[in-house]
Amino acid sequence: MRAVSVSPDALVVTSGFWQTNAVALRAGAEAVLIDSPYLPDELDALPSLLAGAGFEPDGLLATHADFDHLLGRLAFPGMTLGLGESSVERLRREPGAVQRALRSYDSEFYVARGVPLALGQVQGLPVPGRVELGDRELELHPAEGHTPDGMALFDRSLGVLVVGDYLSDVEIPWISEGGSLADYRATLARLGLLVEQADTVVPGHGAPHDRDVALRLLDEDVDYLDALERGEPDLP
Repeated sequence: MRAVSVSPDALVVTSGFWQTNAVALRAGAEAVLIDSPYLPDELDALPSLLAGAGFEPDGLLATHADFDHLLGRLAFPGMTLGLGESSVERLRREPGAVQRALRSYDSEFYVARGVPLALGQVQGLPVPGRVELGDRELELHPAEGHTPDGMALFDRSLGVLVVGDYLSDVEIPWISEGGSLADYRATLARLGLLVEQADTVVPGHGAPHDRDVALRLLDEDVDYLDALERGEPDLP
């Protein structure tokens, strides 16, 4: 696990597994953690790592309801988890699916956890919408397509855009069950407008990007979706 400061008030923590990113944002004495690392020892170390860097979360957020983005509850079991309303609805439609997926992947990759994942208190957030963080607001933007749910979060004052499983330098566009190519295209179009206004773009997996790299990846992803629709996908 590595931690990189992309702003005095933004820290990106990257897991050694799947390069999964968690993002801590701070405004004064308040902080929030978006998404999560994956491995148990990383989750065990996360509270002290964040505290040592001056980020002590008051709450948790997740870009979407895929299991590898919800593990912050294992590091901070007493905290409320904020999700877009589409993600809350997905969890209600698929009771136990997150836990089953986590157990399956842990078994495949020989990962042992001391405690099971309990989502506990989950708060649905209107998307599009905003959530307060200290004296700032985080913008919430729809981001469906990879899955049937999802949101991107934009801390406009820091120029930090957290996009979930889009615009990655290590993953091609991946449409999961329930996602759709049309929704993926719509999300990329929305993200393009936001990327133009951002300084740092943090994908769900892979390295944080500057604006130019994120725009290049967006163009490559659009080209890939075009080829996929024609039935002749080519890796970017």
